[in-house]
Amino acid sequence: MKSFFKLQSLDLAIDLGTANTLIYVRDRGIMLNEPSVVALETNDGVTKVRAVGSDAKLMMGKTPSNIRVVRPLKDGVIADLDVAEQMIKHFIHKVHPKKPGIFRRFDIVVCIPSGSTNVQLRALRDAASNAGASGIFFIEEPMAAAIGAGIPVTEPVGAMVVDIGGGTTEVAVLSLQGLAYSTSGRMGGDKIDDAIASYIRRKHNLAIGETTTELVKHEMASAVSPVGDGRIMHIKGRDLVSGMPKKIAITEAEIAQAIAEPIGQIAEAVLNALEHTKPELAADIMDQGIVLTGGGALLGRIDEFIAEKTGLAVTIADDPLTCVAIGAGRALEDPLYRNVLIPA
Repeated sequence: MKSFFKLQSLDLAIDLGTANTLIYVRDRGIMLNEPSVVALETNDGVTKVRAVGSDAKLMMGKTPSNIRVVRPLKDGVIADLDVAEQMIKHFIHKVHPKKPGIFRRFDIVVCIPSGSTNVQLRALRDAASNAGASGIFFIEEPMAAAIGAGIPVTEPVGAMVVDIGGGTTEVAVLSLQGLAYSTSGRMGGDKIDDAIASYIRRKHNLAIGETTTELVKHEMASAVSPVGDGRIMHIKGRDLVSGMPKKIAITEAEIAQAIAEPIGQIAEAVLNALEHTKPELAADIMDQGIVLTGGGALLGRIDEFIAEKTGLAVTIADDPLTCVAIGAGRALEDPLYRNVLIPA
């Protein structure tokens, strides 16, 4: 009997991010963490999915003319519904391979940016429904991030979470299972990538691809400028003058200068949220500090930068990349958090 119920436990929470998609399966934890990327192949006018996730990302910038690699999400929301649906179906099938003779019904919790429009929510609901979900619930990303980071969201204590994702940055003040204030801005890892690629193109006349840009961000990007030039990295790309392949050296100071604007926008959003916070909650935040989650929290010295701008203590969650998915999963499993789920 026990094994029968184990088979039926198919409920899952999905963090559908601009950069990565994570799936948390009830009682099993995170079972999937892959890039939100799909490779589409067109032959004789017919387009079909060639690869999804990690396999598709490996093809980025290296495809023949009949294959294109797309990201179905842009700025935290679905930009291409058909491709997003196929991607979600593929990922769900990966964690729940179809077993013959088993009636598969499952609930799904989908993480949404705060302030999502009805059109955006409908697109997510349709995608989840077409992927086979029977019950669909939404959870706001800052709330999921807070639960995943271990913040006691059910208590009457104010807390501030800054979730820096690929497409958006969510800044929220939480108390008593609700969002006292929240804002979602279109600045995140993608804008930082764009700033790096654009700086290198402008300053060094070198075109670099997405994979190289990400590598520079992970290896060299720092929110605080180093003393002097800092570290040096060699990168390869295409010379915009000669059109030939070329290798150049870039410094940590250059990259800090390149990303100053998007990083400044994140700090501005945090300051704006603090200005809109009620005095009692602001006092709590002063005691508790600010918690950073999301992939952007891994950017070098981002905690120091926000601490310097706000004058508050800033900590990075233990595993910032998985906070939202873990929080959504806990909300699915634990009746204590049932009130934070919004029926779709």
